[in-house]
Order: sequence, then structure tokens, then C-alpha cells
Amino acid sequence: MTVFSAAEKLDSREEHFRIPGPRGGLSLFLRFLPAAVTSFRTRRAVLYVHGATFPSALSIAHRFDGRSWRDALNEAGFDVWGLDFYGFGHSDRYPEMDQPPSDNPPLCVADDAAKQLEAATRFILAHQGLDKLSLISHSWGSMPTGLFAGSHSALIDRLVLFAPIARRGPRRYEGPPKFAAWRIVTLEDQWNRFVEDVPPHEPPVLSRIHFAQWGERYLDSDRESRSRAPAGVKTPLGPFSEIIKAWHGQLAYDPSKVRSPVAIIRGEWDGLMLDEDARWLFDAFTQAPQKRDIKIGRATHLMHLEATRLALWRESIDFLRGDDAAPVPS
Repeated sequence: MTVFSAAEKLDSREEHFRIPGPRGGLSLFLRFLPAAVTSFRTRRAVLYVHGATFPSALSIAHRFDGRSWRDALNEAGFDVWGLDFYGFGHSDRYPEMDQPPSDNPPLCVADDAAKQLEAATRFILAHQGLDKLSLISHSWGSMPTGLFAGSHSALIDRLVLFAPIARRGPRRYEGPPKFAAWRIVTLEDQWNRFVEDVPPHEPPVLSRIHFAQWGERYLDSDRESRSRAPAGVKTPLGPFSEIIKAWHGQLAYDPSKVRSPVAIIRGEWDGLMLDEDARWLFDAFTQAPQKRDIKIGRATHLMHLEATRLALWRESIDFLRGDDAAPVPS
């Protein structure tokens, strides 16, 4: 392990680490922001697991008007870590990303990412002298999170699945399409994705000013992004391919193997996590000792970038605290 200083610090107290990953010769990047004050008897850590197209610096650690989800967790007493999977942010790129996309299968599938998540978790627990930590995942990130949590329940305190992907029934006479190893995602691609689920008669939930600021940092996540026309970020396609597979009956993990408390948090306008999806996923966590399905109004799949992000922060913190079950007298 070496302290990594090439990435920009998003806070003066932030620490960076580059650790060995499961693939020989490739390393993983972690951001760490310790809580200034903790209200818990022992320190409690949270690790953020990003989704299909952008890393932790652009999600839990990104500050809108000077404050981020990570800041709110810190103020509640949690140490907060962010992991970038291979091919994202400041973690190493797959060598296959230097080859034509059609030459290889989709990169960063859930099984691969779960091994990366295990490496990060074991490093964090050893670094902080903890027995377990909590995970917050976004979107496709719920798949490696579910795989890892199902196999290593002793290492997991609680799971927050923000806008997770659920299984939908297989389509008759149709299988999931095949995908390339990677693709280029432009700012226009991201903007269209961010706003597509807001009903036409509703006012915007994402500020153009905020998106412009976010977009510059998004392009910064790939040093070659601005050399392309239009500018765009090279992104592994494993996550997107697995979202499509899940909607053809092939979810990358078995929710019934998860034995930790689970909270599903989703937006009213999330086109990737419908009410029936949430119902199926909630019921599929058959061994989770505590479960919540929290639906927040006027929010989409990208709620952590939108006006209702404060509600997302509060709900996640409330669940992670764990003070949610009174004893039942016998």
C-alpha cells in the first residue's frame, strides 16, 4: 500500500490510498474522509460503491453549494470511504480499454467488481481496526455489493441500496443483447440520462449550473476525455450489460443470501427502479433481519445530484445509525 497523491483532494482532511486489487498489476484507488467527531462508542465506517458511469468523487463526495452526502455522513459521526472500480476515476484502467471495444467482452462485471470491493473492504477494516463496515451502493453498484455481502456477511454491518437494479422476468423469445468492452459517454449522454425521467409538466430537479460544474469534473475523470470530439469519458460496459441482463431475468446476485439489514431508497420518478421492481427486491431479501423500502417524491435514478438529495442523505443516515428496533417483551 502507498499513499496516493496524484488525485485532487476534495477536502483538506481527505486521505488517498492506492491498494492492490484482485487483478495482478492493477491497483485500486480509495478516498477517505474521517469523521471529525463521532457520537458512536466505536468508530463506524461507510464505503460507497458507485454505479455504471461515474466514480465516487462525482457522487457521494461531490459538493453542491459547498456540501456533499459524504459531509452529511461525516457530521453524523461516520468515517466515509469511496472506491473507484477498475476503469473508473483514479483506479487503474483495464489493458483491454486500450484495444478496440469489439475485441473483448464487457469489462467490470459484478463478479470482478465484487472481488475489488472485497479487497477494498479488507484494507479498510485493517486500516481502521474494525470488524465490519456498512456499504452504500448506487444503481448497478448494488450487484457487486449484493454478491460481496451475500458471501461475507460477517464483514457487513448495514446495506443502503440507493436506486438499485432488480430482476425483471425474462422476455419470451428474447435474450439480452451482447455488448462491447467499453464505450465513450459524453456530457450530452449524461445530461439526457439525468433528466429523461422528469415528467414534462414538472419543474427541473437538477440545476444546469450544478450540472455544468459537475460536468467539468466528470471530464477530468478521464485525462483523454477532452481530446475526443465530442469530449467524453471511456467507460467499462460490464455494468450496463448486467443491467440489461437483469431485465431479461438474469440478476447478477441472489438477494436471499444477504444476511445484513437492508434499506432500498429510491425516487418516485426512477425509470430504472419501478414500484414492482422494488417490491420484488424487497421480498427477495428473505434473510435480511431488517428491511426498508423508502420512496422519495420528485426524484429520479440520480437523486443524489438533485434537489431532494437532502432527503436521501437523511434517510440513509437514519438507517445506518441502526436505532430502529425496540425490544419485544416476552
